[in-house]
Amino acid sequence: MNPSASPSATGTSAGPAGTAAPGRFLLAAGLQLDEVSGTRVVGHLDLGPEHHTPWGVVHGGVYTTAVESAASLGASAAVQPRGQFAVGVHNGTDFLRASTGGRATVVAEPLQQGRVQQLWLVTVDDADGRPLARGQVRLQNVPLPEPPPG
Repeated sequence: MNPSASPSATGTSAGPAGTAAPGRFLLAAGLQLDEVSGTRVVGHLDLGPEHHTPWGVVHGGVYTTAVESAASLGASAAVQPRGQFAVGVHNGTDFLRASTGGRATVVAEPLQQGRVQQLWLVTVDDADGRPLARGQVRLQNVPLPEPPPG
């Protein structure tokens, strides 16, 4: 997550407008963002064999990555006007249903947004609206780094 992220963006492939190119890890996970704001993040994953464990189901790490990324983007958008960004300090993701693939919707919304910390709830549902995973991410609001001199 680039600390200079725009507070809102839509229709982007891995990060909102104004962010640096996403790393290979996030690209491999395949999170596509449809809406990013300080109060809601919506995106989707098109899951397939490249996301599978050796047993043919989607790896839980894909869901954990989506949960952490969506919460971090939303939380950072919320505090960016204050010259801050948010870093995850705890991610508890529960895997609720096995899946072999298809489109999954990711929705992140804050449960609490404080001066120092935020708590976000993220759901990952399959195309039929059935829950695949649910995560709760606690984030610390920290100052944006100073730009390098010169």
